[in-house]
Amino acid sequence: MPPPSAPTAIVPPSPSGLAAPEEKKNDTVAPAAAKPAATAIPDYAQEQRLVAELSGAIREGEIVSLNDGAQPFMGILTAAEQPRGGVILLHGCGKHADWAEVVHPLRVGLVSKGWTTLSLQMPLLASTAQSADYIPLLGNADQRIDAGIALLQQKGINNVVLAAHSCGAQMAMHWLGTKGDSTIRAYVGMGMGEVLPLDTVKVPVLDVYGEKDRPAAISYAPERQRLMQKAGNTHSKQMVLPEADHNFKDKGDALNAVVTTWLNSLPL
Repeated sequence: MPPPSAPTAIVPPSPSGLAAPEEKKNDTVAPAAAKPAATAIPDYAQEQRLVAELSGAIREGEIVSLNDGAQPFMGILTAAEQPRGGVILLHGCGKHADWAEVVHPLRVGLVSKGWTTLSLQMPLLASTAQSADYIPLLGNADQRIDAGIALLQQKGINNVVLAAHSCGAQMAMHWLGTKGDSTIRAYVGMGMGEVLPLDTVKVPVLDVYGEKDRPAAISYAPERQRLMQKAGNTHSKQMVLPEADHNFKDKGDALNAVVTTWLNSLPL
């Protein structure tokens, strides 16, 4: 069986969206296959403040309420007419569900290409939290992903794609390692530093990272490619965005073009 295609470079234009706090230097949580050592409680008060702030700022889509098994949390649902499927978006640590640099361009841009989007507010901690503090929240992140999939399925959308950035991608990888890929049709990882469990993910995988990404995203790219090849899905692909940094700053339109082109090439 032919391997996933080798890294491809693409040339960008530019983006738009809402601003967010500066990203932590170490936006990474833990190996995806690792189980949280203990439970932790997200900063729900901070999440509620975000809901209040975003309520007046959202121009496309609607804020919806989901439940992580303990408390409600926010999602932003943006519906496409006659959708091919639904894309669940996961932001990185310390960001929000309409973050300008990655989430907003995809949340809005995918809709015009026939994909309903559901951007989930992932668990937050206080601004003083370190990346390692998020390890016990991986279980909560699993619950949020499950809730997002359930919501799309309730709306009759069964072609579900998971698309995640940075430590959101590690949360997605933890979910894949724990739950498997039977409820999704494809996975998009952006700025991934983690490699496992890519060798067991049988659905198509798009691995996108920036030419100027963080060292882990760049140095582990050959290993991610090897594991995608081992998994054996010939629609899997690895791509490098020229000049892009870890946050794909000013590359939102280019990122959207890469993701939509790949998604619309899949035989879903």
